[in-house]
Formats: sequence, C-alpha cells, structure tokens
Amino acid sequence: MAEKVAIILAAGVSSRMNTKLPKVLHEVCGRPMLAYVLDACRKAGVEKTYVIVGYGKEQVIERFSDDKNIIWIEQTERKGTGHAVMCCKEHLANFDGDTLIICGDMPLIRSEIIETLIEKHGQESAAATLATAILDDPKGYGRIIRDGYGNIQGIIEDGDCNPQQKNIKEVNPSYYCFKNKTLFEALGKITPNNVKNEYYLTDALHLIIAAGHKVVAVTAVAAEDAIGVNNRQQLSEAGKIMQRRIQDRLMKSGVTIVDPPNTWIDARAEIGQDTVIEPFTYIHGQIKIGSNCRVGPFAYLREGAILKDDVVLGVFTEVKNSTLGDGVRARHHSFIGDAVIGKNVNIGAGAITANYDGKTIHKSQIGDNVYIGPGTIIVAPIEVPAGYNLKAGSVVNASDIKK
Repeated sequence: MAEKVAIILAAGVSSRMNTKLPKVLHEVCGRPMLAYVLDACRKAGVEKTYVIVGYGKEQVIERFSDDKNIIWIEQTERKGTGHAVMCCKEHLANFDGDTLIICGDMPLIRSEIIETLIEKHGQESAAATLATAILDDPKGYGRIIRDGYGNIQGIIEDGDCNPQQKNIKEVNPSYYCFKNKTLFEALGKITPNNVKNEYYLTDALHLIIAAGHKVVAVTAVAAEDAIGVNNRQQLSEAGKIMQRRIQDRLMKSGVTIVDPPNTWIDARAEIGQDTVIEPFTYIHGQIKIGSNCRVGPFAYLREGAILKDDVVLGVFTEVKNSTLGDGVRARHHSFIGDAVIGKNVNIGAGAITANYDGKTIHKSQIGDNVYIGPGTIIVAPIEVPAGYNLKAGSVVNASDIKK
C-alpha cells in the first residue's frame, strides 16, 4: 500500500460563528473540534499530519503543543481550499504516496469512514477518491454529478446548481484522497475564476477528471458524519450527536446511564463497569470513575476528579481536582476540592473543603475511615489522620488536629 499523509484544513476565520476564537478550537463535549479530526486520521493509520493554520494560529499551535506529530503549515493569505493545500507543496513536492484532505471543523468524522475511503482508493487505483453522503436536505452542500454509468463527472456547488441539480441528494462533505503528485500537478493549473478570487480544491478535482484520470466516489458517509460546523447552531447539534456517541460507548462498556438526555459526560471521561450515573449529572474534564460507583443525581465532577471503586456521590455534590478512595460516601450538598480522601470516608451533608484563601489554593489530606460530620468546614492546608472523627458543624483548621 502507498504511504499516506493527511492535510487538515484549519485556517478559517469563521465569521458566521461570530467569535474571536479560531473555529477549530471550539469544543464539542470537552475537546476542540480539531482533536477529533486528528484522532480519526491516526486511527485510520495516517502517521504524518500537516495542519494548515492561519487565523489565530498561535492559539491553535499552543493548544496542541504536546502533540509532536503535527507539522504546522501557515496559510498567510486565505485564498481558498486549493490555496491552503498548495501551502504544503514545499513539504510534499517529492512525496509519491496518497494524500488525504479533511476539514478541521468536522468533529463527527469517524476513522472507519477514512479507512473505507483509503481502501476504495487503493482498490480502484484511482487518482482521486471522494467519500460522499446522501442527505434528505442537501442544501448548502456541493452536489455529486455522475453520468448514466455512475461515473463521477464533477461537483457543482450549491449556489451554482440548476433546478434539476438541486434535487440531487448525493453531496460532497469534503473527505478526499488523492495521488499526491496528480493533486499538486492539478493545483498548479487552477485559476481563481470566481467572485471571491479564491482557489478551490474542487477545481483541481475537475482538472483531474478532464485530464482523463480515474476519479471515484464511494457513498460511505452517514448523514450525521457529514455535518461541518459553520455556526453556533451546528456546533450545538454536533455536541448533541457526540454526546449520544459518548454515552452509547460507555453503556456498551457496562456503565448504566439512567437518563441519557439529562446527563452530560465529557469525551475524555473514563468510567468503570457497573457504575450508575443518575440524572442531571455533569462530568466535565479528564475524569476517572471506578467500578460500582453511583454518581448523582445533580452531581458535578470537574477537571482532575478521580473516584476509586464503590464511591457514592449524591445530590448537589461537587468534586474538583480530588481523589476519593474506595468506599467513600458523600451523599448530600458537599464540595470536595483539591483533596486526597482515603478509603471508607463518610462525608456528611453540607461538609466542604475550604481550599482557597483568596490568594492561594491549598490541599487537604484525609486518611482512611475518617468521619466528617454534617456541615463541617475543613480549612486547607490540613492533614486529617486515619480514623479521626470531625464533629458536625465544626470549622477545622490544621491546628485543631491532635496527632
């Protein structure tokens, strides 16, 4: 099989989002949209990824600074998708493999579709292959034009369609695979013959077809996978679809989610077998929840929360940047922040860790088998020894603990 690289288009300004944040950094279920596209490409076996950045490039690069496998390419002038790909010419001029091109604002993309695209491209020995979708409402998408034998003849953008073409339901959601050298030969020949004076990738595709090269289209993209995010409404819709996927994955792994529509779980969360998530629970961040836990209703888990096995968090309990040991119980109206809680600790109703003094966040260390009475305020920094009993309604400082 030919070696493969991916070019991800992530330079857009996104005026329809009405935002100062680069579009690909807007989050879907806790992760930036670009992260999902990168993951899908890598799971499909693509090892080298070129990401085209422009507007807000410093923010995008900073957000992914830990990812050393990305090659960042700047598009200094936004002159269309074809121009964006041309920015990679210096890096790919001598590359003799296949090049995937995917938009960075498509968080619902799945690796399975990319694999199908790559497989079809190889089977057909095609110069270019598209993965297409069938939509009941194709408005806004370029239509796939085929001849009577099913061969692809080109793509007509929505605004250029005649009434007959507007009825075509097969659309181009921008999943491409090209023979790299054929791609760049065609890109070098396109001209900006449009109102925006931009170079479109689809123009290169038309030139490839006109030159007699083989171009195929595989209808492999589900309708929901075709959604790109161009406004806040589409961002919300993508989030709802992604949330269903996250919860379906967790339920298949043995997690009970009592009321999925009224539960929100971050894409990065890990939840163990036979844990029950009650309604109106919000889990946000890189959260780890063990097995046989019960969380909620109305629980709030924030970044850095770790629940070991058999932990119970009840109504209006919040946990942030804390580890709760096996068997911890915090059933009612508690806040646990920046703490390490030992095994079998009982945290009474309304008990909190006072972790912030107005200037600095402090940590609490609470040993195994500690009883924390209702309404107790534990003032950090503090270390409570194993087996200690904190009386209801008390305010406990480090100086109050008898060693």
